[in-house]
Amino acid sequence: MCINKENWYLWQDKEWSPAMNMAIDESLLQIVHEKNIPLLRIYDWDRTAMSIGYVQKYDAVIKEGYELVRRPTGGGVVFHDIDLTYTVVIPKGHKIERANREQSYYIVHKIVIDALGKMKMETNLVDKTNAPKDRSSMQCFVAPVKFDVSLKDVKTGVDSKVAGAAQRRTRDGILHQGSIVLYDIKNIKPTLINNLIESFRKEMNIEFINFTPDDSFLENAEELAISKYETDAWNKLR
Repeated sequence: MCINKENWYLWQDKEWSPAMNMAIDESLLQIVHEKNIPLLRIYDWDRTAMSIGYVQKYDAVIKEGYELVRRPTGGGVVFHDIDLTYTVVIPKGHKIERANREQSYYIVHKIVIDALGKMKMETNLVDKTNAPKDRSSMQCFVAPVKFDVSLKDVKTGVDSKVAGAAQRRTRDGILHQGSIVLYDIKNIKPTLINNLIESFRKEMNIEFINFTPDDSFLENAEELAISKYETDAWNKLR
């Protein structure tokens, strides 16, 4: 290990079902708590999907053609068809966990800005919240909040949100679920993934350790997907 560098796990994961993706993220919070090492997971979806925030109303946001899953985190509707999704899991006591919610968003999204900047994209942090009062039906990428990431259109000069996130904070730490939405994502995703990893490495002074889940972890996550994230009791909760 490199001296003076912080150890993090890196999991460049494959595609999973919507329910399994959420179950894996929830299960990771316990893993990093036990090992006391943060983790960055980058993953994909095996079908066209949408995720909704924990407090949202199912019948207000359902869209035909998208398999819906309710996240364990807050925030608005996110459509997972032209995005890169990643998760940052932070154990209790880490400097990011000790920061308040806004500060933790700032830390992570400055890294996202650095990754996009390597691709010559002019991005900025949103300086104020424009989310509607009724969060039960809002769409995440049309309702930016403070410290989301916006991209300036080179032709029109208009800013639009391209990266957002939602968090869940527990006694074990923070589950931070993020999404970067770009219309040409399929062509640039490998480059963006590499940039994101390198920006985390540089900005946080990280030495990454490859994370490989064992069979028992995946079995437990699958049980959680079936018992919780695939059920109407969870997805139609509100």
